Amino acid sequence: MGVSMLLDLWSLYIFFRAKTTVHPMNLDNTSYLVTVGLYRISRNPMYLGLLVFLIGWAVYLGSASPFLLPPIFVWTLNKQQIEPEEIFLTKKFGQEYLDYQRRVRRWL
Repeated sequence: MGVSMLLDLWSLYIFFRAKTTVHPMNLDNTSYLVTVGLYRISRNPMYLGLLVFLIGWAVYLGSASPFLLPPIFVWTLNKQQIEPEEIFLTKKFGQEYLDYQRRVRRWL
């Protein structure tokens, strides 16, 4: 769970350094396509950090049922957040984003 916090803090730092929005519901304020740091190995390291946290929490709880949540989380996030973000980023950054998509996987 500590690793997940580091992933998210590092990802946030990169966004703040680039002076672009981290708010996933306010994409119109996106000013820069971040492709450095963790964004070279995952297009969504903040979401990946949340997933790692959920897995860590499931391990901490020590039972099988919490392990049902991470796959549901991934599916829901892909459909409700990531796919709309990708459409927006493609419209905003065009070929630059398409090239980035080809180079870097969505999760890992």
